[in-house]
Amino acid sequence: MTDYLEQNNLKNLKNDDEVERKIQLILRVGKVLMESGADTNRIVRNMKRVGVFMKIPERRLQIHITFTTIMVNINTGDKSITNFQKCYRHGVDMTAISGISKLSWRAIEQDYSLNEFEKELRFICLRRRYYKKPLVMISAGLACGGFSLLFGGDLLAFVYTSICAMIGYWTRMKCNLLNFNSYASIAISAFVATICAYFIHFLPTQTPWHPLIACSLFIVPGIPLINAIDDLVDNFITAGMTRAMNTLLMIGSMTFGIAFAIKLCHVQDFISLSIISSNSFLVCAIASAVAAIGFATIFNMPPRLLIVVACGAVISVGVRNFLMLKCDYSQATASLIGAVIVSLLSLKAVHIVHAPSHVLTIPSVIPLIPGVFMYRLLFSIINLENVNNMSYHHVLNNGVNTTLILLAIAVGVAIPNIFFRNYINKLKEDKLIFLVKAKSKKA
Repeated sequence: MTDYLEQNNLKNLKNDDEVERKIQLILRVGKVLMESGADTNRIVRNMKRVGVFMKIPERRLQIHITFTTIMVNINTGDKSITNFQKCYRHGVDMTAISGISKLSWRAIEQDYSLNEFEKELRFICLRRRYYKKPLVMISAGLACGGFSLLFGGDLLAFVYTSICAMIGYWTRMKCNLLNFNSYASIAISAFVATICAYFIHFLPTQTPWHPLIACSLFIVPGIPLINAIDDLVDNFITAGMTRAMNTLLMIGSMTFGIAFAIKLCHVQDFISLSIISSNSFLVCAIASAVAAIGFATIFNMPPRLLIVVACGAVISVGVRNFLMLKCDYSQATASLIGAVIVSLLSLKAVHIVHAPSHVLTIPSVIPLIPGVFMYRLLFSIINLENVNNMSYHHVLNNGVNTTLILLAIAVGVAIPNIFFRNYINKLKEDKLIFLVKAKSKKA
């Protein structure tokens, strides 16, 4: 922040009770963002913007963030006051992220009092989610059904996958209501969804494997993975490593549930299944839009943005499929390019729809998930004791491809942060300076 914003009067920090109240409000902002799935850079940026609204000199405000704890320190000149806030619940709420961002700007523009700010912050915290649980369950099912079409499944596979995913999502909700360990809930829901998907083998479908691949993808920790990459790129190493470990634990729990179901049902390997969908571009476009809207519903995205993320998903999947089928690109390279294009488009879209870029980008790239490679790797690991020297090559190939594609998606989303972070921050800083100058002139 420039020197201009450092020149706030220290008399604003002389009242200890008011300083304590400001710290608590800043901590609440950070907690809402952390528990809603925001990356650390966004959390720090919003907390500092709230500090500017509260007329706290930036050099007097220190913020330290880990995955489970937020610390804020204010140096008043005479003393140093520090408070902590624990973050226990980690979910995804795109509406809360967008709402906090808008509130922090609005508080500066309209010169809110602390009471007005606290009232609107409380409204964001207590606001009901846009979508009721039954609708979210249906959306999760349809999202997984969309994945089955993206992987090459037929219409019956789409319907059956949707039903199995709904059952799995309902199981996870019940586990959460019973206060099960979060990783145990993931494993149980993945197990139940996969067991249900196995019975499609007794139905007249030409693609019996696709429900097994897609039925539990509603669990895939796309946002934790992308946030982990963002944090590491932005040099928030501690938070990034913790997010990465949490992502690995979620994937491990999901893998355990699926592997146990596969072993129990004696499912045969389907290593010959093609990674390229046999469905037309139109079917894939519709399926990607359905998948993106389904995940946007899970993420509690405002309804007005659903069509935006659907278009983003059509673009990302369309670019990937075109590059793979027409230009013979690898899936990792094609996925990277698709994610980058959507990320760059979102930089322009944020000024049109007035929503943070990650809110638009993440649901749009979720349909790029490499489900077939993930299951090939899973089967390779399950049957590792039976492989010969030739099969080790397939195990390594599946592992490398899965990792590269997932990293390509995450890096593609992070491209704006990698190359345009300083430029974007400069624009926001200039806007902040302009607003502060305008307020000081009025005063």
